[in-house]
Amino acid sequence: MATKFIFFTGGVVSSVGKGVTAAATGRLLKERGFKVAVQKLDPYINVDPGTMSPYQHGEVYVLDDGAETDLDLGHYERFIDIRLNRSCNTTTGQVYQEVINKERRGDFLGGTIQVIPHITNEIKRRINQVAKSTEAEFVLVEVGGTVGDIECLPYLEAIRQLRSEMGRENTMCIHVTWLPHIGATNEMKTKPTQHSVSELRSIGISPDMIIARSDLPFEDNLREKIALFCDVDKRAVVPMVTSKVLYEVPLLLEKKGVGDYILQRLGLTARQEPDWHEWAELVERTEKDKPEVTVALVGKYVELHDAYMSVRESLKHAALNLNVELNIHWIHSAELEKGHNWDLVKESHGILVPGGFGSRGIEGKIQAARFARTNNVPYFGLCLGMQLMVVEFARFVLEDDRVNSTEFDQNSPHPVIDLMPDQVNIADMGGTMRLGLYACHLQPGTIAAAAYKTDVIEERHRHRFEFKNAYRPVLQEHGMRFSGLSPDGSLVEIAELSDHPFMVGTQFHPEFLSRPNRPHPLFLAFVQAACEKAGVPYLKDGKTVNSK
Repeated sequence: MATKFIFFTGGVVSSVGKGVTAAATGRLLKERGFKVAVQKLDPYINVDPGTMSPYQHGEVYVLDDGAETDLDLGHYERFIDIRLNRSCNTTTGQVYQEVINKERRGDFLGGTIQVIPHITNEIKRRINQVAKSTEAEFVLVEVGGTVGDIECLPYLEAIRQLRSEMGRENTMCIHVTWLPHIGATNEMKTKPTQHSVSELRSIGISPDMIIARSDLPFEDNLREKIALFCDVDKRAVVPMVTSKVLYEVPLLLEKKGVGDYILQRLGLTARQEPDWHEWAELVERTEKDKPEVTVALVGKYVELHDAYMSVRESLKHAALNLNVELNIHWIHSAELEKGHNWDLVKESHGILVPGGFGSRGIEGKIQAARFARTNNVPYFGLCLGMQLMVVEFARFVLEDDRVNSTEFDQNSPHPVIDLMPDQVNIADMGGTMRLGLYACHLQPGTIAAAAYKTDVIEERHRHRFEFKNAYRPVLQEHGMRFSGLSPDGSLVEIAELSDHPFMVGTQFHPEFLSRPNRPHPLFLAFVQAACEKAGVPYLKDGKTVNSK
C-alpha cells in the first residue's frame, strides 16, 4: 500500500496535547496491524534542542542513532513501542541550514532562494524521508506550535502542497484545539476553535477531524456546532476531556471510534482486531489504591517537571508493574546545599539523581549520594548522577574533598571524572557528545546483571565526560564494582557498591528505553529496592511479595 500521511496541527493555545494525541493515534493504528512512524516538525531556528536550556524546552530525548530530539518523540516511542530515527525530528534550523549549504555549493545554479519553493521543498523532502527510512505504512506528522504562528507557515504550506500532490486518499489532517470554559457564565466556548479552523482553511488546509480538548465534559450540541461551522463530519469531532492518567488517552480515542474513522476515511480495513487487554489492565491498575513508595528526585531543573519527563515516566512504569503508588519528592539540589528540604530526603525510600550539565547544585547532589550511601537508602544515578556517585565515594576512600570532575574543577588533584580524550579540543558544543546506542557487557554476580538477566545490553548515551580508569583499582579495593563495561573494557558504563542494598549509577540514560507495559530493568530493580526499604508489599512475577 502507498504510505498514508496524517498531519496533526494545533489551534487556540500551545501545549494542547498534540504530541500525546499523535502518539495515541499511532497506537490505534499499530493495534490494527499497521507499521507506524511519527515525525515532529519544530518551528524554532535552533538546529536541535541539544544546546537549549531544559527550562526552555524540557528534556532532550535521545534516539538510537544519537539524534537529540524533542520530548514528544519520547511520547511517540513509549505509546507506540517503536524505535525512531533522526529523520523523525525536523527543525527550522535544520531546514534552513540544509538549503543555505546547497546554495553555497552552487546547487541552485545561481537562482534566487525563496521560502517557496526551496524551503517548502526541503520540508517535503524531510517528511518523505521518514517513510523511506522507516518503511512505515503510516507516517504521523506533528506540526509544533499553533496555527497562526508566523513560524509555522512554511510547514503548513508544505503540508498543503503534499496533500495536493499525494491526493486526499493518502493524506489526512487532524486539528487539535482547546475549548475554554468561561466560569462567569459556566459555558464552554467553540468560537476560538472556529477561528482556528478558519485560519487553517485560509492557508488551504481543511481538517478532516477535530480533537476538541477540554477540562470538562461538554454536551453533544457543541459537537454539532463545531461540525457545522468547521465543515467536518460530526463523527469526526472528537471530545477529549483531560485525563488524570496519560496512558488512558489511546483507550479514550478507541472508544470514540477514531481508529475506525481514520481507516474508513483512507479507504483501508484493519488487518487485525485491536487487543487492548494489557493496556486497559495497566490503566486500571493506576486507579486502584496501592501501597505508597516515595522517591526523592534530586535535580537542578525540578521546577519544570518536563525536564525529567522520561525519568518520571520510567519510575511510573516500574511502580505500576510492581503495583505500588509512586510519590515523587521534587528536590532542588541547590536547596540541599543550603540545608533545606533534607526532611523530604530523609522520609524517602529511594534517591534518584538524574543527568544534567553545569556546576549549579552539584554539591547538593553529592550530599544526596553520601546520605544514600551512609544510610543504606537505595540510590540510582543517571549519567551525571553516576559520575557524582563516584565522586562522593572517591572523596570517602581517598579522604579528600577536592576529588571532583574536571567539568566542575579543572584543577582537582583527583579528577575521577574527566573529558574523553577525543573531546578535549572541541569548541562546538552541538551534537559533539557521545550520543546514541552503545553496547555494554555486564559482569556476572552484580546488581546490574541480576536486573537485566543477560550478558550484553545496548543503551542510549548523552555525555561528554567519563570515569577515569586510573582510579579503578583503588575504588574496587574499597567496594565499588564496575558492573558494566564497553565491549573493549575501556569505558565504565555502570558502577555500583557491593555492600549496599542498591547503589547503582549508569553512564547511559536507561529512561529512554522504558515502556508503560515493559519497564526498564534497572528502574524496576530500583523501585523494588525502594519497596524493600519502605517495607511495603509489591507484585513480582504475578505474586505479591510482602517485604516486611
